[in-house]
Amino acid sequence: METNSKRELFEKMPVPKALATMAIPTIISQLINLIYNVVDTFFIGRTGNSYMMAGVTVSFTLFMLTIAFGNLFGIGGGSLMARLIGQHRDEDAQHVSAFAVYGCVLLSLAYGLFVYVFQTPLLTLLGASLYTMEYAKQYVLLVVVFGSLPTILSAVLAHLLRNVGYSRQASKGLSGGGLLNIILDPLFMFVLLPHGMEVFGAALATLLSNVIACIYLIIVFLRLSGKAPVSLRLSELHKVSGSQIRGLFSVGIPSAILTGLFDVANIFLNAQMAVHGDLQLAAIGIVMKIERLPNAINIGICQGMLPIVAYNFSSGNHTRMNAVIRCARKYGLLICFISVALFEIFGGGVTHIFLDTSGDSAADALATLAFATTFLRIRCLASPVQFLNFSSSYCMQGIGDGRDTMLHAVVREIVFYIPFMFILDRIFGEYGLASALPVGEACGAAFALFLLTRYIRKHAAVQ
Repeated sequence: METNSKRELFEKMPVPKALATMAIPTIISQLINLIYNVVDTFFIGRTGNSYMMAGVTVSFTLFMLTIAFGNLFGIGGGSLMARLIGQHRDEDAQHVSAFAVYGCVLLSLAYGLFVYVFQTPLLTLLGASLYTMEYAKQYVLLVVVFGSLPTILSAVLAHLLRNVGYSRQASKGLSGGGLLNIILDPLFMFVLLPHGMEVFGAALATLLSNVIACIYLIIVFLRLSGKAPVSLRLSELHKVSGSQIRGLFSVGIPSAILTGLFDVANIFLNAQMAVHGDLQLAAIGIVMKIERLPNAINIGICQGMLPIVAYNFSSGNHTRMNAVIRCARKYGLLICFISVALFEIFGGGVTHIFLDTSGDSAADALATLAFATTFLRIRCLASPVQFLNFSSSYCMQGIGDGRDTMLHAVVREIVFYIPFMFILDRIFGEYGLASALPVGEACGAAFALFLLTRYIRKHAAVQ
């Protein structure tokens, strides 16, 4: 198998080069996918309609939950596959890949059906109002109801490919879908569909792009089958052992819950911000897109780091594993501090890109942007500690520490972030609500570093 040619990357290649080989393609795909999400916001903002913006904001949470389901089988299966390869158990990794793929197919179909049946109460819970419900439903129908299968399956296939050393191929599929979406967005929104259907057009572009990306990744998977420890054969399913299934879910479930709880926190954020008004809700929606820029880069670093950490932890090379963690942490924090400085200096200019202030709703648009600028300058302060949360969590997932991954997820969101939302909102209003992110993330990061250090030291002592 071609896996043997990947062992040098995991075992011997200089740490910065190995991390760059795995992380740079992932960062590129993260940025391109971020760009197409931002492009949605940008083009919708060209309408000058704050209610369209708010409708997409509340529906985006349901779309983000697909990432949680992708992590369930993608990170759970991918982390296990990297550890199995580290133990030279390539055939077992191949069985796990098939189980992860078909498991995600069933789950995504179930989620799409669930959202279709309960979309009205779900969107009401997320903060949709009488003025934003129609736009939210347009986005959800295409991107979530019909789009959950290609979205989740693409994510899972990319995770699995990345964790067996094929980061470039995985990123090509996701990046290609993102680039296609950027091209299709203005075509559907402003050329092919009538005025008033801009949200529907953005959603249709996202759906078609995800379908094409999914088809590409399936083709890559099929071509690598037999050369690398990946497979789409149904016959592989009965070969998966109970311990391997438990190993997948022991990491996959905490990873999904981690992402899911982040989305739950955003539900609380949107719901509380909606109490202050639709303009504040639209503003926080703009900020949540902008602040994803450093997060996208850092998640790319973490996803590139995870397979190398998992492989070397499983093979017992803790010296190399710790060197990879330190290298990733250094570059991630550098990016965070640069982004904080840029957002503080240029926050006003950045937010004004996303909403047209020259139309009939100029007053609402200007008020929305005033809120967005202040929110951005407050929330960007969370970037460094947010990266420490990401990197520590990905390390715990890589080494198979599902218990502490779960504990960290619950404490980070339920014990720290969400309570701080209520406390600071009550004291300082919408600006206090924005401040809950840096405060909650700082507490969560300290707890995550404690958990990771404790687990590694304990395991090293046992070995």
